[in-house]
Amino acid sequence: MVTPFTPDGDLDLKGAQELAAHLVDKQRVDGLVVNGTTGEAPTTTDAEKAQVIKAVAEAVGDRAKVLAGVGTNSTRHTIELARQAEENGAHGLLVVTPYYSKPTQEGVENHFRQVADASGLPALLYDIPARTATAIETETLLRLAEHPRIVGVKDCKVDLLATARVIAETGLDYYSGNDELILPLYSIGGVGTVSTVGHVVGNEIKAMLDAFDEGDNKEALRRHQAMLPVFTAIMTREPGAVAVKAALNLLGLPAGPVREPLTGATPKLINELKALFV
Repeated sequence: MVTPFTPDGDLDLKGAQELAAHLVDKQRVDGLVVNGTTGEAPTTTDAEKAQVIKAVAEAVGDRAKVLAGVGTNSTRHTIELARQAEENGAHGLLVVTPYYSKPTQEGVENHFRQVADASGLPALLYDIPARTATAIETETLLRLAEHPRIVGVKDCKVDLLATARVIAETGLDYYSGNDELILPLYSIGGVGTVSTVGHVVGNEIKAMLDAFDEGDNKEALRRHQAMLPVFTAIMTREPGAVAVKAALNLLGLPAGPVREPLTGATPKLINELKALFV
C-alpha cells in the first residue's frame, strides 16, 4: 500500500485510513503491507512508520491482516522496527534481505533468524536481489523454512525453477511480488500476491485467481492478458510508487505526491493512465 502524503509532503493518516478501507472493502484485498517499497519506506521516519501501522490497523479492524515492512540493512534496526510494528498492531512482518552491504548467505540467514526471534509475529521474507544486490539462495531458504515464525516469501527473484523447488520442499507460502508473474507463480503452487497494481485492479486479480481455483484456466489466462496494459503502465514506465500514486490521484483516492528522491509522474505516463482508468 502506498503511504498517502499531503500536498506539502507530510503524512496523511486520514488518507491512509480511507485508502486502506477502500482497498479492503472495494478491491477485496485480504491484507495490506504498509511501509514497504511502494509505501516509500526509505523516506519515512520510524515514528511515521509506527503511525501508519496503527492508523491502518485501526481502519481495517478484523476485516484484513496488516503486515509491516520492517527490513533495513541493519539487523539491530530491523529488530527495533519489528518490535515497534508488533506494539502498534501489525499482524505480521515483511522483511527484506539486507541491502547494500552484500552479506554472505550466513549473514543473511543470521539476520532473518534474529528478526524472527525478536517478536511474536509471523514473517514473510522479501527476496528481491535486483534491489538488494543479494539473493536469498535456495539452500538458505530451505533452512529458514524450519523457523516457526518464518511462514512465507514475497518472491521477486524471477527464478521459477528455484521457487518451485522451495515450494515443493517446504511449507512456505509464496506470494508473487512481480505483478506480471502472479498467475505463473500461482500455477506452480503460489498462494497469492503482494501487489502494486492491486491498488486499482485488486478485484480483477482476485477474479483471475478464483477462475484458476475453479479449474477455468482459459478464463484465468484471459483475465491475466486483459491486465497486461495495467502491468505495463504501472510497473515498467516509472517507479511503481510514482505510477500507482498517479493512478490513485486520477481516481480521486488518497495518495498525494511522492517524496524525493522520487519525482512525480511525467505527463506522458499520466496520459497513459488516464486512458486506462478515467
